[in-house]
Amino acid sequence: MRIHDDWATPGFDLEPVAPRTGPFPGRALLENWWVHRRPDGATLELAEADGGLLPMQRVGDRVEFLGEADLFDYHSPLGAQVPPLVADYVAAQPGGTHLSLDSLPREAVDLVAKGLEHAGVAAEPTQHEVAAIVDLPGDFESYLGGLHKKQKHEVERKRRRFERELGPARLETHTTQDGLDHFVRMHRQAPGPKGEFMTEPIVRFFAGLLDVDGFEVDLLTAGSLDGHPVAGAVGFATDGGYYLYNSAFDPGFGSASPGQVLLSELLSRAIDRGATRFDFLKGDEEYKFRLGARERPLYALEARL
Repeated sequence: MRIHDDWATPGFDLEPVAPRTGPFPGRALLENWWVHRRPDGATLELAEADGGLLPMQRVGDRVEFLGEADLFDYHSPLGAQVPPLVADYVAAQPGGTHLSLDSLPREAVDLVAKGLEHAGVAAEPTQHEVAAIVDLPGDFESYLGGLHKKQKHEVERKRRRFERELGPARLETHTTQDGLDHFVRMHRQAPGPKGEFMTEPIVRFFAGLLDVDGFEVDLLTAGSLDGHPVAGAVGFATDGGYYLYNSAFDPGFGSASPGQVLLSELLSRAIDRGATRFDFLKGDEEYKFRLGARERPLYALEARL
């Protein structure tokens, strides 16, 4: 095992041990985060051995996965040799190190915990979050038919009202800065913490996502608006699914429920593309489960070495 800071390492070509985690364990997203969001004083620690990679950072006496929990919905080691790599990495840490690992799906946390056990470290996984995932059928009508009758009616009612007020909904996909600028503008119009989230450092981080494979900006417009977007989403079309990273809408068109129509259009488009799942990512907001999502538990491990 060696600990280094070479982003070009082929270890990033290994598969994440937790499947269906999208771009989050990959080099492109992690390096973009490191460039724009790394904490002051952080040291990059890529722990690597044949068949395994742990993308870690050290901040003071704390070691953790790269990528802050608010921006990284999944963490996962890569490769098939996770338990021995974790054990070796832990053995290389000085006494008193605080190990803090979050956002681990079950497939990852079990292997990491086994590695800690091999190193003589006791750490019990605790569930701290859930992701919300919709398993997609082959067509949109079948998806609607799988919803609770009341929710199906609500989705259809809001789509009809949108069309009545603004014209037929149209989803336009962008992969350029212009599309992202429209999204940022709408996001900043949101009240409270949501609007305040889109600071200049966050905007630069989002701009870096344009270089991540599968990243898309989707803008919802309508027939009567001459291309003016009323809602938007950023997400990743990859790994056989769609990962909804963030969304926003123009509050001036709130009466037409553009945010709800945006979600139904994204779900419909994902089905048309042949995606097998739609991942709302972290958060147990009720609307996700009304739209047919199931929980995917995420776990954390904490230990003092």
